[in-house]
Amino acid sequence: MSTPPAPARPARFSLAVRDSSTMLRRNLLHARRYPSLTLNLLLTPIMLLLLFVYIFGDTMSAGIGGGDRSDYIAYIVPGLLLMTIGSTTIGTAVSVSNDMTEGIIARFRTMAIHRPSVLVGHVVGSVLQSVMSVVLVGAVGVAIGFRSTDATVLEWLAAFGLLVLFALALTWIAVGMGLSSPNAEAASNNAMPLILLPLLSSAFVPVDTMPGWFRPIAEYQPFTPAIETLRGLLLGTGIGHNGWLAAAWCVGLAVLGYFWSTSKFNSDQK
Repeated sequence: MSTPPAPARPARFSLAVRDSSTMLRRNLLHARRYPSLTLNLLLTPIMLLLLFVYIFGDTMSAGIGGGDRSDYIAYIVPGLLLMTIGSTTIGTAVSVSNDMTEGIIARFRTMAIHRPSVLVGHVVGSVLQSVMSVVLVGAVGVAIGFRSTDATVLEWLAAFGLLVLFALALTWIAVGMGLSSPNAEAASNNAMPLILLPLLSSAFVPVDTMPGWFRPIAEYQPFTPAIETLRGLLLGTGIGHNGWLAAAWCVGLAVLGYFWSTSKFNSDQK
């Protein structure tokens, strides 16, 4: 008896799109029904923004050579926007770990669905949540005095593209962390560097004001070039070589996270 022909590529593609959309809706509904984790992670950058602006603003502004608190607001907001992405993706690691440990993934594997759609739903949902979180934190920044009047439309579009690409990269890393963690608590702990690294970057003070032994740590990590690039785009100033470094970090982390996540997910199916 002859074997049936393999499904046509368009049919496979439509199946992948349909199942990925279903998984995306599932993750967005889950986030809407259980918003406490997202809100708790979102409060961290907002509280840091208010703390550093209203408590340390005048002192920090003088430290970076600014004239008043508004100069420090302009300096700190870009870093906290990227820190917001790191905070949001911690929730992704926890969500993926919950799916792996609560048995829902085993149920999905018994169904006729496109297997990668499970991860795609998590990734796309997390990127959308990251963008919405950035908008909220950005609105708080505007409310307390942040302005981007010198940026052109092209720079605004480039800044948005950087935020989305950075969110995509960190999300794939967070998915890998969630798949590699035995439970949700471990996933949350493993993903903590995504919110701690901005504290060790140029988000709050320039790198050249840090101790000499610490500067390489702050300079050669993914957040610093991304922050400097976003700051230059939003304020209409030069970005130098930071744009290429930020793009390289984003692409490298996204590729690493993708292969790590898919390899771990596929090995767990055996």
